[in-house]
Order: sequence, then structure tokens, then C-alpha cells
Amino acid sequence: MPNQNAMIARKKELPLQDDSSNLFLQVMICIAVFLFGVTLAGVLSINSMLATWNESILGSLTVQVMPINDINAEQAKAQTLAQQEKAVELLQSKPEVDKVTPLNNEQLQKLIQPWLGDGVEINELPIPRLIDVRLKPGAEVDFIRWAEELAEAAPQASLDNHKLWLNKLIKFADGLKVLALAVLALVIVITSGAIFYCTQTSLGLHKHIIEILHLMGAKDTYVAQQYAKRTAWLGFLGGIYGLFLAIPTIFVIANLARQIEGGIISEARLTLSDWSAILSLPLFSMLIAMMTAYYTVKKTLEKFM
Repeated sequence: MPNQNAMIARKKELPLQDDSSNLFLQVMICIAVFLFGVTLAGVLSINSMLATWNESILGSLTVQVMPINDINAEQAKAQTLAQQEKAVELLQSKPEVDKVTPLNNEQLQKLIQPWLGDGVEINELPIPRLIDVRLKPGAEVDFIRWAEELAEAAPQASLDNHKLWLNKLIKFADGLKVLALAVLALVIVITSGAIFYCTQTSLGLHKHIIEILHLMGAKDTYVAQQYAKRTAWLGFLGGIYGLFLAIPTIFVIANLARQIEGGIISEARLTLSDWSAILSLPLFSMLIAMMTAYYTVKKTLEKFM
């Protein structure tokens, strides 16, 4: 009997390579990995975008000095700049502040250019002066008190800590993440279901061969291993094909996002670890296919054999 079992273990009595469902499974897994890869890239990009926002925006403030209206333009400009200087002095005195940078005319020109176009002379417009304030890491700021002190020192100045609109953006990004994660879960469930039903169909087609194997001493584990190995290979091949389609798609979407100059979407980046996760999807699909097929065979044979 040991020799007989060894002979059974060395052979593949089940003609699984001829199953008509093999191509269907490969196509299903290819589509699943394609959708999974593109969606996973989106989730990882959103995480990167949120991290960038937290680093660059939450650690900064913007102070706006409204222009003073006066018949004498030169005098109004001088008074506005004086208000800006008072605001800068107050902010520089704060221990929580790391750096205070008043934006010059060239920087302001770049800010308004997307809305007003080229050739606009900033000196001819009564536009607000802006001050960029960088906070020290981990600094705790009493924004209400700062706003009151700023109003006393420079009545034309107002404080914006970005939290209101940033919280809205974060909620929007979190909503996209939840939607993307739901898509990932749905892809896994549908793919596992397809493998489950294809495996059960194959078990029905090869029922007589499996009964003979049982008579020869083969265990359910042996049959399950045969299915697991074959389905794992199909899962790996389908994953490779799906990844081959997903990577160009990711680059196309990234290129479109990069064209949004200065936009928040362009802050999304994929790190080396993110790409490692994406490139490992064929191994993940192989593991899912192998485990689903193995446990499907085990449970089915326990029930019917």
C-alpha cells in the first residue's frame, strides 16, 4: 500500500489541464487583477496625497492682508505694506513659528495668472498681500488668540489655518478610499465565487475518476492538492496578464493627473513600497486561487463522498 500511495502521489491522474473552465478562470482572474491593480494604485495614491496634505498644509498658515483703498494709490500701497510688516513682526515673535515668508510680486503674479491670464500688471491691481507661515513640527496653536492679536497689530490682516476646507477634502478623499476598498472586496468575492463554482463543476465532471482514486487509497487532501496546484498556476498566469494591462493604465492615469498643474490631484504619488505591493498581485491572485480551490474540494468531498 505505501508503494501504491507513492505512485499515486507522483502522478496527476486528474486531467485538470483539459478542463474547459481553465480559460474562463484565466480571463476572470486577469480582469480581476486588472481592476484590483488600478483600484489599489488609486487607494495608495490617495494615502500619499493625504500624507502630503498633512505635511505641507496642516503645518502651515496663510495670513492675508487686504489692500487699503485710497485715492492716492501710492499711499494706499505703502499703508498696505506697512500692515504686512506689522503682521510679519507679530508672527516672527511666536515660538511656534518656524518661518515667515511674505510673498513678493512675482509669486503673487504666478498665483493669479491661472485666473487673470498673462500680461496682468500686479502693481495696478488692489490685490491682497499674502504671508506664508510655516509652523514647527508638533506645534500647538491657539488660532483664536492669534487672530485677535493679529487684528490688533494689523487690522487689515486675517488668519487662515486651512482646516475648514482641508477637512472637506479629507472627507472626500476618505469617501473615495471607502469606495475603492469596497471595489477591492467585491473583486475578491466575485473572483473567489468564480473559482468556487468552476471547481465544483470540475469535481462533477471528474467524479468517477475521483471515486477510483479513493478506492486506490487516495485521500481528499490529495485530490484537493491537485486542484490547488492547477488553480494556483491559472491564478498566477491570469495575474500576470492582468498586471500587464494594469501597469500601462496606471501610468496613463498618472500622466493625466500630472497635467493638472498646481492641482491637489497632482500631489498623489506611488512610492517604491506601493509599486512592490502592485507588482506582487500575481502572487496574491495565485494564493487566493489556490486556497479557494483547496477548501472547495475539501468541503465538497467531505459532503458528497
